[in-house]
Amino acid sequence: MYQTFLRIFTAILIVTTGLQGSAQDSSPSYNFLNIASSTRVYGLGGVNISTIDDDINIVDQNPGLLGPEIGMQLGFNYMHYIGDSNFAGVKFGRAAGEHGAWAMGLQYLGYGSIKSADVNGVLTGEFSPKDLVINGIYAHDISDRWRGGINVKFVYSTYDAYTAMALATDLGVNYYDPDRDLSFSAVVANLGGQIKRFNESYDRLPIDLRLGWTQSFGSLPVRWSITAWNLTKWHLPYYDAGDGSISADPKVKDSFGSNLFRHLIFAADFVPSEKFNIGIGYNYKTRTDMATYQRNFLSGFSITAGLKVRNFNLGVAFAQPHTGATTLMLNISTNLYEF
Repeated sequence: MYQTFLRIFTAILIVTTGLQGSAQDSSPSYNFLNIASSTRVYGLGGVNISTIDDDINIVDQNPGLLGPEIGMQLGFNYMHYIGDSNFAGVKFGRAAGEHGAWAMGLQYLGYGSIKSADVNGVLTGEFSPKDLVINGIYAHDISDRWRGGINVKFVYSTYDAYTAMALATDLGVNYYDPDRDLSFSAVVANLGGQIKRFNESYDRLPIDLRLGWTQSFGSLPVRWSITAWNLTKWHLPYYDAGDGSISADPKVKDSFGSNLFRHLIFAADFVPSEKFNIGIGYNYKTRTDMATYQRNFLSGFSITAGLKVRNFNLGVAFAQPHTGATTLMLNISTNLYEF
Protein backbone atom coordinates (compact mmCIF):
# COMPACT_ATOMS: atom_id res chain seq x y z
CA MET A 1 0.00 0.00 0.00
CA TYR A 2 2.83 2.36 0.89
CA GLN A 3 4.59 1.93 -2.49
CA THR A 4 1.31 2.31 -4.35
CA PHE A 5 0.52 5.55 -2.55
CA LEU A 6 3.93 7.01 -3.31
CA ARG A 7 3.59 6.16 -7.00
CA ILE A 8 0.20 7.83 -7.19
CA PHE A 9 1.50 10.89 -5.35
CA THR A 10 4.53 11.14 -7.66
CA ALA A 11 2.28 10.96 -10.71
CA ILE A 12 0.13 13.75 -9.30
CA LEU A 13 3.20 15.94 -8.77
CA ILE A 14 4.20 15.47 -12.42
CA VAL A 15 0.72 16.33 -13.64
CA THR A 16 0.58 19.33 -11.31
CA THR A 17 3.84 20.72 -12.66
CA GLY A 18 2.55 20.32 -16.20
CA LEU A 19 -0.73 22.08 -15.40
CA GLN A 20 1.08 24.95 -13.74
CA GLY A 21 3.44 25.35 -16.69
CA SER A 22 0.61 25.38 -19.21
CA ALA A 23 -1.26 28.08 -17.31
CA GLN A 24 1.46 30.72 -17.10
CA ASP A 25 -0.37 33.05 -19.49
CA SER A 26 -3.19 33.66 -17.01
CA SER A 27 -2.84 35.21 -13.57
CA PRO A 28 -3.79 33.06 -10.60
CA SER A 29 -6.77 34.07 -8.50
CA TYR A 30 -8.11 32.63 -5.25
CA ASN A 31 -4.87 33.44 -3.43
CA PHE A 32 -6.88 33.70 -0.21
CA LEU A 33 -6.69 29.89 -0.18
CA ASN A 34 -3.06 30.30 0.94
CA ILE A 35 -3.95 32.30 4.07
CA ALA A 36 -3.52 30.13 7.16
CA SER A 37 -6.28 29.78 9.74
CA SER A 38 -3.95 28.45 12.45
CA THR A 39 -2.17 30.90 14.77
CA ARG A 40 0.75 28.50 15.02
CA VAL A 41 1.17 28.32 11.25
CA TYR A 42 0.66 32.05 10.75
CA GLY A 43 3.23 32.87 13.43
CA LEU A 44 5.72 30.42 11.91
CA GLY A 45 5.84 32.31 8.62
CA GLY A 46 2.35 31.86 7.16
CA VAL A 47 3.02 28.49 5.51
CA ASN A 48 4.12 25.43 7.48
CA ILE A 49 3.18 21.88 6.50
CA SER A 50 5.39 19.84 8.85
CA THR A 51 4.85 21.07 12.42
CA ILE A 52 3.24 18.32 14.49
CA ASP A 53 0.35 19.54 16.62
CA ASP A 54 -2.92 17.98 17.78
CA ASP A 55 -4.79 21.27 17.17
CA ILE A 56 -7.59 20.90 14.59
CA ASN A 57 -6.87 24.39 13.20
CA ILE A 58 -3.54 23.28 11.73
CA VAL A 59 -4.81 20.58 9.37
CA ASP A 60 -5.85 22.83 6.46
CA GLN A 61 -2.13 23.33 5.70
CA ASN A 62 -1.55 19.63 5.21
CA PRO A 63 -4.31 16.99 5.38
CA GLY A 64 -1.55 14.49 6.18
CA LEU A 65 -1.27 16.07 9.65
CA LEU A 66 -4.79 14.97 10.60
CA GLY A 67 -4.95 11.85 12.75
CA PRO A 68 -6.91 9.98 15.43
CA GLU A 69 -5.02 11.87 18.15
CA ILE A 70 -7.41 14.82 17.64
CA GLY A 71 -10.16 12.76 19.34
CA MET A 72 -13.36 14.74 18.79
CA GLN A 73 -12.16 18.32 18.48
CA LEU A 74 -13.88 21.64 17.77
CA GLY A 75 -11.88 24.70 16.76
CA PHE A 76 -12.59 28.36 16.00
CA ASN A 77 -10.38 30.97 14.36
CA TYR A 78 -10.61 34.72 13.83
CA MET A 79 -8.23 37.06 12.05
CA HIS A 80 -8.11 40.81 11.58
CA TYR A 81 -6.22 41.07 8.30
CA ILE A 82 -4.95 43.99 6.24
CA GLY A 83 -7.25 47.04 6.07
CA ASP A 84 -10.86 46.25 6.96
CA SER A 85 -10.54 42.56 6.18
CA ASN A 86 -11.85 40.13 8.79
CA PHE A 87 -11.72 36.35 8.51
CA ALA A 88 -13.39 33.74 10.71
CA GLY A 89 -13.92 30.00 10.62
CA VAL A 90 -14.87 26.83 12.44
CA LYS A 91 -13.58 23.25 12.15
CA PHE A 92 -14.67 19.93 13.59
CA GLY A 93 -12.69 16.71 13.46
CA ARG A 94 -13.09 13.19 14.77
CA ALA A 95 -11.07 10.02 14.89
CA ALA A 96 -12.12 7.24 12.50
CA GLY A 97 -10.80 4.10 14.12
CA GLU A 98 -7.21 3.68 15.30
CA HIS A 99 -5.56 4.79 12.05
CA GLY A 100 -7.81 7.41 10.47
CA ALA A 101 -9.63 10.67 11.03
CA TRP A 102 -11.96 13.05 9.22
CA ALA A 103 -12.69 16.74 9.57
CA MET A 104 -14.89 19.42 8.07
CA GLY A 105 -14.68 23.17 8.17
CA LEU A 106 -16.07 26.49 7.04
CA GLN A 107 -13.99 29.64 6.47
CA TYR A 108 -15.43 33.11 5.84
CA LEU A 109 -13.33 35.92 4.38
CA GLY A 110 -14.76 39.44 4.31
CA TYR A 111 -12.89 42.45 2.92
CA GLY A 112 -14.94 45.38 4.21
CA SER A 113 -16.86 47.91 2.14
CA ILE A 114 -15.65 49.12 -1.26
CA LYS A 115 -17.13 51.95 -3.32
CA SER A 116 -18.72 50.87 -6.60
CA ALA A 117 -18.89 52.89 -9.82
CA ASP A 118 -20.26 52.49 -13.34
CA VAL A 119 -18.23 52.48 -16.56
CA ASN A 120 -18.22 56.29 -16.54
CA GLY A 121 -16.73 56.48 -13.06
CA VAL A 122 -19.95 57.64 -11.39
CA LEU A 123 -20.25 56.28 -7.87
CA THR A 124 -23.23 53.98 -7.47
CA GLY A 125 -22.85 52.93 -3.84
CA GLU A 126 -20.84 50.36 -1.95
CA PHE A 127 -20.41 46.60 -1.96
CA SER A 128 -18.75 44.07 0.33
CA PRO A 129 -16.72 41.36 -1.43
CA LYS A 130 -16.72 37.99 0.31
CA ASP A 131 -15.26 34.52 -0.09
CA LEU A 132 -16.49 31.33 1.52
CA VAL A 133 -14.62 28.01 1.72
CA ILE A 134 -16.28 24.76 2.81
CA ASN A 135 -13.97 21.78 3.11
CA GLY A 136 -13.85 18.13 4.07
CA ILE A 137 -10.66 16.27 5.05
CA TYR A 138 -9.83 12.59 5.42
CA ALA A 139 -6.47 11.13 6.51
CA HIS A 140 -5.20 7.62 7.19
CA ASP A 141 -1.98 6.05 8.45
CA ILE A 142 0.01 4.42 5.65
CA SER A 143 2.52 2.87 8.05
CA ASP A 144 3.85 3.49 11.56
CA ARG A 145 5.55 6.70 10.42
CA TRP A 146 3.80 7.71 7.19
CA ARG A 147 0.35 9.29 6.93
CA GLY A 148 -1.54 10.59 3.90
CA GLY A 149 -4.60 12.78 3.54
CA ILE A 150 -6.89 14.63 1.14
CA ASN A 151 -8.68 17.96 1.58
CA VAL A 152 -11.55 18.80 -0.79
CA LYS A 153 -12.61 22.46 -0.85
CA PHE A 154 -15.70 24.14 -2.31
CA VAL A 155 -15.14 27.87 -2.87
CA TYR A 156 -17.87 30.47 -3.34
CA SER A 157 -17.04 34.11 -4.11
CA THR A 158 -19.35 37.11 -4.41
CA TYR A 159 -18.01 40.49 -5.55
CA ASP A 160 -20.77 43.06 -6.06
CA ALA A 161 -23.17 41.58 -8.67
CA TYR A 162 -20.73 38.86 -9.72
CA THR A 163 -20.38 35.37 -8.28
CA ALA A 164 -18.04 32.47 -8.95
CA MET A 165 -17.52 28.94 -7.68
CA ALA A 166 -14.54 26.61 -7.68
CA LEU A 167 -13.46 23.17 -6.49
CA ALA A 168 -9.96 22.61 -5.10
CA THR A 169 -8.11 19.64 -3.63
CA ASP A 170 -5.03 19.37 -1.42
CA LEU A 171 -3.06 16.11 -1.26
CA GLY A 172 -0.53 15.69 1.51
CA VAL A 173 1.77 13.16 3.15
CA ASN A 174 3.72 13.36 6.39
CA TYR A 175 6.61 11.31 7.76
CA TYR A 176 7.17 11.52 11.52
CA ASP A 177 9.94 9.86 13.53
CA PRO A 178 9.18 10.44 17.24
CA ASP A 179 12.59 9.12 18.32
CA ARG A 180 14.36 11.98 16.50
CA ASP A 181 11.41 14.38 16.65
CA LEU A 182 11.73 14.62 12.86
CA SER A 183 8.85 15.54 10.59
CA PHE A 184 8.90 15.77 6.80
CA SER A 185 5.91 16.63 4.59
CA ALA A 186 4.97 17.09 0.95
CA VAL A 187 1.79 18.77 -0.25
CA VAL A 188 0.19 19.49 -3.60
CA ALA A 189 -2.12 22.41 -2.89
CA ASN A 190 -5.14 23.79 -4.74
CA LEU A 191 -5.54 21.28 -7.54
CA GLY A 192 -8.80 22.01 -9.35
CA GLY A 193 -10.53 24.84 -11.17
CA GLN A 194 -13.56 27.06 -11.53
CA ILE A 195 -16.99 25.57 -12.06
CA LYS A 196 -18.66 28.98 -12.42
CA ARG A 197 -16.81 32.06 -13.68
CA PHE A 198 -17.23 35.72 -12.78
CA ASN A 199 -17.38 36.53 -16.50
CA GLU A 200 -15.97 35.10 -19.72
CA SER A 201 -12.37 34.96 -18.45
CA TYR A 202 -11.06 31.88 -16.66
CA ASP A 203 -9.33 32.41 -13.30
CA ARG A 204 -6.98 29.61 -12.37
CA LEU A 205 -6.30 28.41 -8.85
CA PRO A 206 -2.91 28.98 -7.16
CA ILE A 207 -1.69 25.40 -7.66
CA ASP A 208 1.44 24.81 -5.64
CA LEU A 209 3.94 22.14 -4.61
CA ARG A 210 5.34 22.43 -1.07
CA LEU A 211 7.93 20.58 0.99
CA GLY A 212 8.48 20.99 4.71
CA TRP A 213 10.99 19.86 7.32
CA THR A 214 10.70 20.25 11.13
CA GLN A 215 13.06 18.84 13.76
CA SER A 216 14.46 19.45 17.22
CA PHE A 217 18.01 18.63 18.29
CA GLY A 218 19.23 17.27 21.60
CA SER A 219 17.48 18.34 24.78
CA LEU A 220 16.77 21.89 23.62
CA PRO A 221 12.96 22.20 23.31
CA VAL A 222 13.07 24.11 20.03
CA ARG A 223 11.70 22.80 16.75
CA TRP A 224 13.33 24.26 13.66
CA SER A 225 11.40 24.40 10.41
CA ILE A 226 12.15 25.13 6.76
CA THR A 227 9.26 25.23 4.32
CA ALA A 228 9.75 25.42 0.56
CA TRP A 229 6.77 26.61 -1.48
CA ASN A 230 5.92 27.96 -4.94
CA LEU A 231 8.06 25.08 -6.23
CA THR A 232 6.28 24.89 -9.58
CA LYS A 233 7.98 28.13 -10.65
CA TRP A 234 11.61 29.11 -10.00
CA HIS A 235 11.54 32.78 -11.07
CA LEU A 236 9.74 34.97 -8.53
CA PRO A 237 10.95 38.49 -9.44
CA TYR A 238 9.95 41.55 -7.43
CA TYR A 239 10.39 45.32 -7.63
CA ASP A 240 12.76 47.23 -5.36
CA ALA A 241 11.33 50.72 -4.77
CA GLY A 242 14.75 52.29 -4.11
CA ASP A 243 14.95 55.38 -1.87
CA GLY A 244 11.54 56.75 -2.85
CA SER A 245 12.85 59.80 -4.71
CA ILE A 246 11.36 60.95 -8.02
CA SER A 247 14.53 60.02 -9.90
CA ALA A 248 14.62 56.51 -8.42
CA ASP A 249 13.04 53.98 -10.76
CA PRO A 250 11.84 50.67 -9.33
CA LYS A 251 14.27 47.90 -10.23
CA VAL A 252 13.38 44.29 -10.95
CA LYS A 253 15.18 41.84 -8.68
CA ASP A 254 15.53 38.38 -10.19
CA SER A 255 18.86 37.05 -8.95
CA PHE A 256 19.57 33.47 -7.91
CA GLY A 257 19.72 34.46 -4.25
CA SER A 258 16.45 36.41 -4.23
CA ASN A 259 14.62 33.64 -6.06
CA LEU A 260 15.97 31.01 -3.67
CA PHE A 261 14.97 32.84 -0.49
CA ARG A 262 11.56 33.83 -1.87
CA HIS A 263 10.84 30.09 -2.01
CA LEU A 264 11.83 29.46 1.64
CA ILE A 265 10.24 30.16 5.02
CA PHE A 266 12.25 29.75 8.22
CA ALA A 267 10.81 29.20 11.70
CA ALA A 268 11.69 28.30 15.27
CA ASP A 269 9.14 26.97 17.75
CA PHE A 270 9.97 26.89 21.47
CA VAL A 271 7.95 24.12 23.15
CA PRO A 272 9.00 23.73 26.81
CA SER A 273 5.85 21.74 27.66
CA GLU A 274 2.63 20.42 26.15
CA LYS A 275 0.78 23.38 27.64
CA PHE A 276 2.82 26.25 26.21
CA ASN A 277 4.64 27.21 23.03
CA ILE A 278 6.01 30.36 21.44
CA GLY A 279 7.37 30.66 17.91
CA ILE A 280 8.76 33.03 15.32
CA GLY A 281 8.87 32.83 11.55
CA TYR A 282 10.51 34.71 8.70
CA ASN A 283 9.00 34.88 5.22
CA TYR A 284 11.31 36.67 2.78
CA LYS A 285 8.69 36.68 0.02
CA THR A 286 6.27 38.59 2.24
CA ARG A 287 8.99 41.09 3.10
CA THR A 288 9.93 41.74 -0.53
CA ASP A 289 6.35 41.76 -1.80
CA MET A 290 5.43 44.42 0.78
CA ALA A 291 8.67 46.39 0.62
CA THR A 292 8.64 50.19 0.30
CA TYR A 293 11.46 52.68 0.50
CA GLN A 294 10.46 53.21 4.15
CA ARG A 295 11.67 49.87 5.38
CA ASN A 296 9.68 48.16 8.11
CA PHE A 297 11.88 45.99 10.30
CA LEU A 298 8.96 43.72 11.25
CA SER A 299 7.95 42.99 7.65
CA GLY A 300 8.41 39.30 6.91
CA PHE A 301 8.54 38.37 10.60
CA SER A 302 5.65 36.85 12.53
CA ILE A 303 5.24 35.53 16.06
CA THR A 304 2.87 33.11 17.77
CA ALA A 305 2.11 31.84 21.26
CA GLY A 306 -0.11 29.02 22.47
CA LEU A 307 -1.42 28.08 25.90
CA LYS A 308 -3.53 25.20 27.16
CA VAL A 309 -5.94 26.21 29.91
CA ARG A 310 -7.98 23.33 31.33
CA ASN A 311 -9.85 21.84 28.36
CA PHE A 312 -9.06 24.65 25.92
CA ASN A 313 -6.14 25.39 23.60
CA LEU A 314 -5.67 29.13 23.05
CA GLY A 315 -3.49 30.66 20.36
CA VAL A 316 -2.50 34.12 19.19
CA ALA A 317 -0.34 35.31 16.27
CA PHE A 318 0.86 38.73 15.16
CA ALA A 319 2.52 40.10 12.03
CA GLN A 320 3.04 43.48 10.40
CA PRO A 321 3.78 42.76 6.72
CA HIS A 322 3.62 46.48 5.82
CA THR A 323 4.14 49.75 7.67
CA GLY A 324 0.42 50.44 7.42
CA ALA A 325 -0.87 46.93 8.04
CA THR A 326 -1.06 45.06 11.32
CA THR A 327 -2.57 41.58 11.41
CA LEU A 328 -3.78 39.63 14.43
CA MET A 329 -5.10 36.07 14.59
CA LEU A 330 -6.82 34.21 17.44
CA ASN A 331 -7.53 30.48 17.84
CA ILE A 332 -9.48 28.45 20.35
CA SER A 333 -10.07 24.71 20.29
CA THR A 334 -11.27 22.01 22.63
CA ASN A 335 -11.67 18.25 22.66
CA LEU A 336 -15.32 17.43 23.35
CA TYR A 337 -14.27 14.08 24.83
CA GLU A 338 -12.79 15.96 27.80
CA PHE A 339 -16.13 17.35 28.96
